[in-house]
Amino acid sequence: MADSIEFPDPCLVVLVGPSGSGKSTWALQHFRPEQVVSSDRLRAIVGEDERDQLASSDAFELLELIVKRRLHRRLTTVIDTVGLDDERRRGYREAAASAGLPAFVVAFDTPGDVCRARNRERRRPIPERVLNGQIRRFGQIRPRLAEEGWEGVLAPATVALAAAPFRQAAAALTRQQSRPIGLRFGLSVSTFGWGRESTRTELVRLAGIAEGVGFDSLWLMDHLIQIPQVGPEWADLLESYTTLGYLAACTERVTLGALVTAVTFRNVGHLAKIVTTLDVLSGGRAWCGLGAAWWAREHQAYGFTFPPPRERLDILEDALQVLPLLWGPGSKSFAGRVLNLPDTLCYPRPLQDRVPILVGGQGELRTLRLAARYADACNLFGDAERVAAKRAVLHRHCAAVGRDPASIEVTHLSPVLVGENVSHVDALVASLRPRSESSERFRARTKAGTVDQQVGRLRLLAEAGVQHAIVSLPNLTDESALPTFGKVITAFR
Repeated sequence: MADSIEFPDPCLVVLVGPSGSGKSTWALQHFRPEQVVSSDRLRAIVGEDERDQLASSDAFELLELIVKRRLHRRLTTVIDTVGLDDERRRGYREAAASAGLPAFVVAFDTPGDVCRARNRERRRPIPERVLNGQIRRFGQIRPRLAEEGWEGVLAPATVALAAAPFRQAAAALTRQQSRPIGLRFGLSVSTFGWGRESTRTELVRLAGIAEGVGFDSLWLMDHLIQIPQVGPEWADLLESYTTLGYLAACTERVTLGALVTAVTFRNVGHLAKIVTTLDVLSGGRAWCGLGAAWWAREHQAYGFTFPPPRERLDILEDALQVLPLLWGPGSKSFAGRVLNLPDTLCYPRPLQDRVPILVGGQGELRTLRLAARYADACNLFGDAERVAAKRAVLHRHCAAVGRDPASIEVTHLSPVLVGENVSHVDALVASLRPRSESSERFRARTKAGTVDQQVGRLRLLAEAGVQHAIVSLPNLTDESALPTFGKVITAFR
């Protein structure tokens, strides 16, 4: 028996082997019951019991419908039948391909004598001639399985389901353990689910724990209504810069910023004053995240103008140029594409010689070009392959303007749900996922995984060029969330 199997999640797994070979026991040991579609159990639903052979036709018709529907919804599915029918196996493989999912066979090479002994111990054994026929049939098709076009033909073993974020993470974890590299970490606070009466004290507690477990930065979203990617629009959402000022008084070490400030919400000269104030009151720990804004809904609700994308990017480009003037010596005038400031007067000056500016967004034609020309950092999204591709574009823009790309820090933002182990992750998913969302989709969206899986995933991102990993924790209000993620941080220290 192999030591372990890592299946991509979602996928199709077809079990092949005679009765008594251990298929059902193995499947329920390694998959959730709802992931396993069993012909025996379906016989009990459409017939008198699991051994009602007269119900086999209806049971398989129902099985094929369930499998088709699950694959269409991109749910990991395990087919628990003897798997000895060539046409049915072909149909399963084609259904998976139609859904764009990989399909695997797990072949149970259990000796015939063991199958017969297990069958005799059953309360209602199948006829010996039937079992002998299955054993012979398995011996005939076993050598041909590798030629049928499966993603893999595997032996039963301990199973790990690896959602897309964690494929290749096991090998990356090993590299981090043997040849560790460093990574900075930021915490994005995007939810305030403690209730109004408790928010003030809970923020103080959160900030203290975040510093204690090793976070390097704290970030707030700059939104006026909770965004749909995080929660319902009626959820509590504090104003970003007021909250950052409060956090400045609650912390000693972490840097503070908005990820990212919408250039449409504030007069840019006023924004310079706000960020300067944050820098002075935090002792020189302010960052200025800037973005062109994207959500029309909140602009309309609060009466802000929401220009077309090109004009918003024009404002962003002007802001990237004028903010350093406002924070620097003198009081020069500025005339840009959109903005005109006759006097860039801003006192007090920030404590930092230059408040770092982070550009949010990864548009290849303009946003990354603006980052290459003006920014100290850019924030990217996606998996390691996508990050590497975007970073290559950034480097090309840097070459075009004669700038050293090493002078631009690459940050990465993603939701992260982390558990101590697989059972802890399962419990978190069960308690947090919306009823309207499948557990598989929720797991993929929140990058739900164990501490070790997260270390491997983040190592892959670091190898792709990420230097500062910023995470949003869906279970942030749970007492265990920050300490658990602190174990991930420790792996990169």
